[in-house]
Amino acid sequence: MTSPEVLGARARVLLIPVGSLEQHGPHLPLDTDTRIAVALATAIADQRADALLAPAIAIGSSGEHEGFAGTLSIGGDVLNLVLVELVRSNRDFAHVVFVNGHGGNLDPVRRAREQLVAEGHSVIAFSPSVPGGDAHAGRTETSLLLHLDPSVVRLDLAEAGATEPLAELLPTMRTGGVRAVSPNGVLGDPTGASAEEGAELFETLVDSLGACVAAMVDQ
Repeated sequence: MTSPEVLGARARVLLIPVGSLEQHGPHLPLDTDTRIAVALATAIADQRADALLAPAIAIGSSGEHEGFAGTLSIGGDVLNLVLVELVRSNRDFAHVVFVNGHGGNLDPVRRAREQLVAEGHSVIAFSPSVPGGDAHAGRTETSLLLHLDPSVVRLDLAEAGATEPLAELLPTMRTGGVRAVSPNGVLGDPTGASAEEGAELFETLVDSLGACVAAMVDQ
């Protein structure tokens, strides 16, 4: 869009996908989290005439994946500052929605939202949550990617990683990162993943995000 087109759209809501560039096992692409965040934000932008989609913040806080090839990270403090300054610069939208696709971004996104709300901005942060889903590059994310873009999923390379509950893995991960608990980088088991399951998961997440946006904007 050009600047006059943004002005002419008279949109009230800006959707900002927040992703990562990090290993997702041997079978999913590095930008898996960004793809999911963009897809969710795009679905809401398509549903709402008063919403526009911003370019994704495609590199986030991924220090826990250090040591795996391809992973890049700007760290939590930098991501927090980027989000705060991004919203402070906004003069065109009454509401901002962070659509976060990466668990490692949770704390900096939360802190940014809290600070911005305290400053008087209308901001919400949404992070996909799948009850019973696995944590990273397992069945949940693999199914979502099979639905969104099956061409990027290498199912022939998919294999289980650490399948213990995340709460049991976290103490070791806090000191040694993901590699300390899962040499292949997977937290879960992609076995049984399917595009059909991904479509159902995605629809549920879109509904959840849509309800959050509506609660903020349409009250």
